[in-house]
Amino acid sequence: MTNIGTVHAERAGSQEIIAKGKAELVESLPSDGTAILNYDDPWVRAMAEKTRANIFYYGLDPNAHLWADEIEGLGLQGIRFRLHFQNEQLHIRVPLIGRHSVHTALRAAAVGLVDDLSWQEIIYGLQQGHSQLRLAAVSSQSGALILDDTYNASPDSVMAALNLLDELQGNKCAVLGDMLELGPYEQQGHQMIGVRAAQVVNRLITVGEKAKIIAESANQAGLSSNAITSVPTVPEAIQVLLGTLNQKDVVLIKGSHGLHMEQIVNALEVNS
Repeated sequence: MTNIGTVHAERAGSQEIIAKGKAELVESLPSDGTAILNYDDPWVRAMAEKTRANIFYYGLDPNAHLWADEIEGLGLQGIRFRLHFQNEQLHIRVPLIGRHSVHTALRAAAVGLVDDLSWQEIIYGLQQGHSQLRLAAVSSQSGALILDDTYNASPDSVMAALNLLDELQGNKCAVLGDMLELGPYEQQGHQMIGVRAAQVVNRLITVGEKAKIIAESANQAGLSSNAITSVPTVPEAIQVLLGTLNQKDVVLIKGSHGLHMEQIVNALEVNS
């Protein structure tokens, strides 16, 4: 169990209801099964009380069975961190992009440990280049680096993408679309992203009506209005970007799947 986010809160009603629904998976485990739970998420951590199964916690907290520290982001070259399990410590480098990806590595390692894989097998698996999911780095026709993270968007995933952008060198631009289905968390979620964007980017382009909250929040957090552009649709975002990017730019593109922001990547990418 990874986390209880705010995506789908519009339909479910609240994180509490989402947590209750996901907890049914843990409750259904047999007594000889194992629930692998993210210790860092209090909603997930509490699920230990709802199962007969064995519990295996992972996270960044030393109270977890498997935990990590000394996490270092290496930009597009991956991440480096130290793993702790029982009396063992291992220093690992994996080709997962962004510091937040340490949780991806931790839960994969946790499954391996529960299934009695050796550390050699686990580390080999983590270090395979195909481990990275969803986010991809491509070049634009102008030589700009495009971070294609258009699969979907929630406050947590957009925050993680902005943190990755912060690790990279260059003129940083974020093209951020609406985050859909947040329900009661809509205002708060978009405002939080605006504040972080103001700390990271030189230029912000928002797409959609809800994403205007990101623009307003970024401006209030100190990003100049001259550095912010808000457009209602993806084609208009493409027009804003075409002809303005150069090889010093690093552009993050992210929004909910319903906006089809992959069309922006397709329009900018080399050989598109």
